[in-house]
Formats: sequence, structure tokens, C-alpha cells
Amino acid sequence: MKNYLLKLAIWGLGLLLTSRVYGQTTLLKALEKSEGDGPYEQLIIRSAILINSTLSPPLGPVDIVIEKNRITNIVTVGNEVQPIDPQRRPKLKPGGKELNAAGMYIMPGFIDTHAHIGSGSRGTPSEYVFKLWMAHGVTTIAEPGSMNGLDWTIDAREKSNKNQITAPRIRAYTRFGLGSPTPISTPEQARQWVRNNAKLGADGIKFFGAAPDIMTAALDENKKMGLRSMMHHSQTDVGRWNVMNSARAGLNSLEHWYGLPEALFADRTVQNYSLDYNYTNEQDRFGEAGTLWKQAAAPFTEKWNKVMDELIALKFTLSPTLNIYEANRDLMRARRAEWHEEYTMPKVWTFFTPSWNAHGSYWHSWGTEQEIQWKENYRLWMAFLNEYKNRGGRVTTGTDSGFIYEIYGFAFIREMELLREAGFHPLEVIKAATLNGAESLGIDKDLGSVEIGKLADLVIVEENPLTNLQVLYGTGAIKLTKENEVIRVGGVKYTVKDGVVYDAKKLLSDVKKMVADEKAKTGFIITQPGMKPPSN
Repeated sequence: MKNYLLKLAIWGLGLLLTSRVYGQTTLLKALEKSEGDGPYEQLIIRSAILINSTLSPPLGPVDIVIEKNRITNIVTVGNEVQPIDPQRRPKLKPGGKELNAAGMYIMPGFIDTHAHIGSGSRGTPSEYVFKLWMAHGVTTIAEPGSMNGLDWTIDAREKSNKNQITAPRIRAYTRFGLGSPTPISTPEQARQWVRNNAKLGADGIKFFGAAPDIMTAALDENKKMGLRSMMHHSQTDVGRWNVMNSARAGLNSLEHWYGLPEALFADRTVQNYSLDYNYTNEQDRFGEAGTLWKQAAAPFTEKWNKVMDELIALKFTLSPTLNIYEANRDLMRARRAEWHEEYTMPKVWTFFTPSWNAHGSYWHSWGTEQEIQWKENYRLWMAFLNEYKNRGGRVTTGTDSGFIYEIYGFAFIREMELLREAGFHPLEVIKAATLNGAESLGIDKDLGSVEIGKLADLVIVEENPLTNLQVLYGTGAIKLTKENEVIRVGGVKYTVKDGVVYDAKKLLSDVKKMVADEKAKTGFIITQPGMKPPSN
């Protein structure tokens, strides 16, 4: 027992030291406040058009009644052409508040199923990240790895739950083995680590790969603890443990897509690596990954169908994070995204710049050939995702922002656009971004749809996102008026989390000022790789 307690104490100390290294602990304490209004004894959101996550078509106007942090009533009060009947409207109680959403659209709060909070040392302080998410309607995230330290992430989770900070709801996953006093090399060590992880308050585990007996033991013990699991199938272990092994052993979700093409191999057992390939050379790693889907079984063949049907039968979730690899098929587009100038922190931009030392900055020699390979990779990958959805499989919306030119919040909307490109109907995109995420994380009893009894997590926008998902970007969408004036429309108007109403545009303005202040302090100017700053 003493040895167990000693190991647990050492592990906890390791996590605390990790959080200090990432420089987040002090910052979070400074943010122990919420900038929203509420929750109220009663809040009625009036006259919105409801776009729910249940594949229902839009309807309204509706009045939505919220008491403290729960939805207590949803009433259709009219239609598009007739005036609203005041007799049908829910009555405002003494001291109650109203929010006029006439002409606006309301959806469930968005759920990012793969959302790293980042670190102060890399230029992504908590306030910056949290406000970008909340400004884009993201009210819940799954933190896959808790690399700031599990203690730090749990602290942030609890403060968010109490609405003491302006932040999404957090589900804290721990990277498998993080904080272990020794490398995990036996099934019993794996089980003990999983039990410790549960005792420390984690919501789940993020796996990368391990020997099959260790993976089997860890997933089995994690299920006994009632926790969730996700996995990025590292190429270093995928030859002996692919997505089918994981799904059969009880893994909840696949992150990205590694391990899936390998499960679809019909005429080989290993990726066709170049003979001078080195995994630690990220251009090798990501460049050749762009040929993987072509090596898998072709769409709708026997092997392709068999793997898909078994994964669906196992209720397995796919969290593709399409956005995080989009630079691979169009590097210039990712680099020149219009939000970088005003919303990307200087240290983050520097981290994105080609480098041998920064993860995801592998643009050693990237050009036409690599981008063409990745475009075909996307075509085949998207075909699998769309058919998986069509057959009843669960696909969620995750981002993995903070790498490869992808910025928090903005990347979530881009992920929605990419699901649309894959063939999802806009209503299916909303479902992936909300209810599917809640189901994947095991929190759909409270979240994921606008229904009586559920928590009041909502996104309110002035434009119809079904006709143009780009109106959800903080930078809005382009529109030409009848007077030939080019304007911007959209951007989330209000984000409601736990019954607390946030001015999304104010949150975005706060981020813009943070970036401007940092640039003024450092004299930083964004330049494209290999180009010098403009001379004065």
C-alpha cells in the first residue's frame, strides 16, 4: 500500500511539474472570472429559428425558456408570415430576462472532440484559446492528452463547470503513460496506471500505441472504470494494432485516420514506405501518409464494406480532424487564411513556420506532387466518412488546432465545411458538430441537442448557417449589397453555456486586442516563409 501511495504521489508531482513547464498555472488563476451574463432564474430567448441536431428541418420562430442552466420549455409561437400570437408565448416571471433573437438562428452548443488547450510557452495562453472557442460557439471540448498536466486540466474543468472562467466545458483525457514513474512494459503496469488515472479524476485516456497485450489490458481496465478512450494510431505500432484491434478491444473513437487504411489493406500488410524513410523526419511521415488511402481497399469493395460494417456494429466513432491536414493538399490556402493577420499570436505563427524542431512544421520541400497526392487521399478518406455516416456510423467534429496553420475556433468551422465537402447535408454537419460529439463523449443525456431538460448550451447567429457555413466564422462571410457595397455578415452573435450568455463578438474582440498588444510589444510582423519583412 505504501509503495502504491508513493507511486501515486510521484505521478501527481510529475503532472504538476508538467503544468508548470507549460506556464499555464498562474494564468488560469488570473482568469478566475466569467465574462458572461447569468445564469438567471428565468431567461426566455424569443423568436429564434431553431436548427436542431436531430435532423429536423429548421422551425420557428420559437421561444426557448431557460431556468438557471436548464431548458424548461420550447414553444413554437408563429410562422414566417403571420404575426406572433402573444397568447402562445411563455410568460416572463418577475425578475426574468428576455433576449430578443428575432430573425436569428439558434443551434445546440458546438462540441470539439479533439481540442488541445495549448500552452503559454508556445504562445497560446488559456484566455486566447478559450475565447476563440467560445467566440465560435464551441461550448464543450475534449482535451486529448492533458499535456499541460492532468491537475491543470482538471482545475480548468472544475472552474469552467462553475462558470468561474470564460471557457468551454472540458472533458479531460490523459495521454497513456503520462506521469508514470517508469515506462509501462507489462499488462499489470498498464492496469495500475489506468486505475491511478481514474482516481486522479480523468474523464478518459488518449492512446498512441503500445504492445497488443498492454493495449488490451489498458482498454479493458478503462472500461471497468467507466471512462472513455480515444486513439491516434501511431505508425510505430499500427503494423500490429490497427483500428480493428482497437474497436474490438473497446476503444471509443478513432482520432484522425491512421490505423484505418491499414485495417483496409487487401494486398499488403505494411505501408509502402520508401526504403530511406525515417519516422522522425516529419516530411517523410506526413508526405508518405498522403499515399496511404490509395494503398487501401477501394471504396465499396468487399474488404472496405466488411471493415465499415463491423466498426458501425461496434458503435465506433470517427473523429477525422480533416482540417488539421488540409495544408497538405493546399499549403498556400492554409498559410494565407484571412484570420491569421489579426488572430494568430506571433509565437504561434513562428511555430507554424518550416522547422526541423517544431511538430507539424514539416515543410522542408513541399509542392505540387505532395499536394496532388493529398487531394486524392482526401477524396478516398471523405468517401469512407460519408458512407460511414450514411450507414448509421457516428462521425464527430474535432480540430486538433494549434498545429499546421490551424487556429482555434476558426478551425472548427472549417471542419464543418470539410464535412460538407465530404457529402454531408448541412443538417448532418450540425448533428456531427453537436449530438454526435455528445454521444461520443458519453454526455448526450445533458448536451448535444436543444431539448427540454438538457443544459442550456446554445449558439445564436444572425445569418442562416445552412445556406452558408462561412457565416459562423468570426470573420464572417462576404456579401454584396444592392448598393454595390461589399460587407461582412455573420459571426456568432451569442454563445450560451450553462445558461450564461456571452457576447461572442466581444470575446473575439478581446482576442484581437491580445494579438495586437503582443505584436506591438515585440514588433512582430507576419511574413511568409523565406520572405523578409517589408522595409519601412
